[in-house]
Amino acid sequence: MGVRHLANLRPRLGSLVSGLPPSYWFLWSGTVVNRLGGFVVPFLTLYLTGERGVSPDQAALVVSLFGAGSFASALVGGELTDRLGRRPVMLMSFFAAPVAMTALGLSSSLPPVMVLTALLGFFTDLYRPAVSASIADLVPPEERPRAFGYLYWAINLGAALAPLIAGLMARHNYFLLFAGDALTTLAFGVIVMLRVPETQPAHAVPAARSPLRRRIENLRKEPILLLFSGLAIVLGSIYAQGIVTLPLEMQLHGLAPSDYGMVAAVNGGLIVLVTLQLSKAAGRWPRFAAMGAAALLLGIGFGLTNWATSVPFFALTVVVWTLGEIVASSVAPTIISDLSPVDLRGLYQGVFGSAWGLSFLVGPLIGGAVFHQLGSGALWLGCLGLGTLLCLLYLVLGAAMKDHVGRTSALGDSASEAAESGEVA
Repeated sequence: MGVRHLANLRPRLGSLVSGLPPSYWFLWSGTVVNRLGGFVVPFLTLYLTGERGVSPDQAALVVSLFGAGSFASALVGGELTDRLGRRPVMLMSFFAAPVAMTALGLSSSLPPVMVLTALLGFFTDLYRPAVSASIADLVPPEERPRAFGYLYWAINLGAALAPLIAGLMARHNYFLLFAGDALTTLAFGVIVMLRVPETQPAHAVPAARSPLRRRIENLRKEPILLLFSGLAIVLGSIYAQGIVTLPLEMQLHGLAPSDYGMVAAVNGGLIVLVTLQLSKAAGRWPRFAAMGAAALLLGIGFGLTNWATSVPFFALTVVVWTLGEIVASSVAPTIISDLSPVDLRGLYQGVFGSAWGLSFLVGPLIGGAVFHQLGSGALWLGCLGLGTLLCLLYLVLGAAMKDHVGRTSALGDSASEAAESGEVA
């Protein structure tokens, strides 16, 4: 029976990995290595307050500087991805971030810590638009939801394991966190340097290197990108409640922090268990309808929190909105890839990435204010209403832009064929 089961398993595994080029899998593998070493950010507040004697409010300010650097890197990284190429931006990120990380681990006074934290946030996330643009270059449109979904799975697998490893390392020496994070980031750079070629199609280079003013004008002529990015801010703000106000709600019902930890673990566990299968299925769904379903699941999941009182009920709400999170993470970057002209792929991904990052600034502020001033019921029912509204808006947007998406998808398909045939910069 064991041999027969193994024989049946091989075709299933083969169907999961087929259709994606080798360069993609090197990017995927590098992401796993990099995220497994994501030690510093989760423990940065504890490190600053415990090892460096920084006050909690100053530590919060320092961590916010990491977010500010990350936010800036999305736009700058997107523009550089088109102007310089995907590979140089990735290498810049993977070789500069370890320097900032090591220097941060060796710094003791607050001013250099603040500067280095902002630089670390900038260089740590500078590569993201470049990786997304490379996937759009390499992968045909029909396979992109699967490609982005698998990448999201890799990120969350690393994010689930890294804090456990980091906790053990921190018991011995906090500097090990900085050294380990720097080494795994550097390893991703070596993988890209040795195994990932430049994927930017050669025919897109002249337009990609046109004056910035002209590129911004072209960007402003694309309302779908701005509308979709605007909706992403609302969607991300709903999602942010899972790490901001959900623990407060559980506390109101007399549940302990350990209970929240168990409930939060449902999110990571479900992502690891079902993302590969769900993202593969999402590739066959209409793009904007899938985004509508994702928004509705997020709204329903957080809306149900209004009636949750026990750990199992809270866990159920997390299951519902996690399914929406998985679908959105596979489909949203795919839509951006479908929409973007070849010479603007990096910039489009950067604009969308900055909007998603902005939601994690706006979401906690609004969610916390509503929770404290209007009550938890207003917050959770508000999430339900916003999720439903977003669902309708995605459907309307998809119907209005159907022909446009089809044309840009065809352009993306041609670019993918050009990249695979060797017509790259």
